[in-house]
Amino acid sequence: MTTNIFAFIVVLGVLIFFHELGHFLVARYFGVGVEKFSLGFGPRIFGKKIGITDYRISAIPLGGYVKMVGEEPDAEIDPADVPISFNHKHVFKRILIVAAGPFFNFLLAVIIFFGIFQISGIYILKPSVGRVAETSPAQRGGLAKGDLIVAIDGTPISNWQEMAKMISKSNGKTLLISVRRGESTIDLNIRPELKPGKTIFGEDIDRYLIGITALGDVYAKELNLFGALGESLTQTYKITELTIISIIKLIQGTISTKTLGGPIMIAQMAGEQAKAGAGNLVFFIALISINLAILNFLPIPVLDGGHLLFFFIEAAIGRPVSIKMREIAQQIGIFILILLMIYVFYNDIVRIFFNSSG
Repeated sequence: MTTNIFAFIVVLGVLIFFHELGHFLVARYFGVGVEKFSLGFGPRIFGKKIGITDYRISAIPLGGYVKMVGEEPDAEIDPADVPISFNHKHVFKRILIVAAGPFFNFLLAVIIFFGIFQISGIYILKPSVGRVAETSPAQRGGLAKGDLIVAIDGTPISNWQEMAKMISKSNGKTLLISVRRGESTIDLNIRPELKPGKTIFGEDIDRYLIGITALGDVYAKELNLFGALGESLTQTYKITELTIISIIKLIQGTISTKTLGGPIMIAQMAGEQAKAGAGNLVFFIALISINLAILNFLPIPVLDGGHLLFFFIEAAIGRPVSIKMREIAQQIGIFILILLMIYVFYNDIVRIFFNSSG
């Protein structure tokens, strides 16, 4: 339990700091005054005031905020503060300030992945054959456990993903599969068959397969600075894409809402990753950082995405959205978030009860 709590505080602290740092740096770049930079909500525990900014740690470690001068649409501003007022800046500057928070969460993920790939390289799964299914096309074609697939129809194969992709796209056409067996290389003619399966989201899908599993052999490929940067951007993009698709599937009902988790589940997972090692915990922070960025970009009032929606409307119509309309939207947004928090807490409690009773 202690490990879970400590890991949760570390994970949340890093995510919140980077998110709010994005808002802060871009606000300062555009000359907006920042009154408070807080990690946590509620009463101030301790901090230091530098200039007009109070850098503080607050009592409730479930978020954070940057309070800017003139941030509220109806705030009364001293004429002397107009040059540093958020709401007196051009709408596109306000858009960039608000978008900087979630953008910095994406940036954090890229930095973490870059560090991982620079230190450890990238681990690649070899196209080595493990189990060969009975009566499968692979068995009929002569594939055996331990074979290393080196080419398909003359195209060199360097990893399991490349091999699986070529087989899946074969459309049932007979493939010339070159394998290394011992010291020799042999060619085998194998025709993939269409088989029912499941996507990672549990949806039914038919794919062309030959009936083999991976042996599990991997090798580490060292990366230079540019290679590590490229892989970190690719990894961030892939996780972002997968997360967005997951949200769409949740809305469509393809994925059960019971899979949603809240702070309790994050604390449990953070604790498990911390026990597995610092590398696992750092990777977990990158994963959650991407999820936090996407969540904040959702067009829900109260979240950054909600503010961005108002600013884009303002840019389109040439005037700010009325305060009355914004207040109504904010109330709806708060109501939605409260319902979501209650539901994920409920899921967390049910998950814990089920696990403990199982």
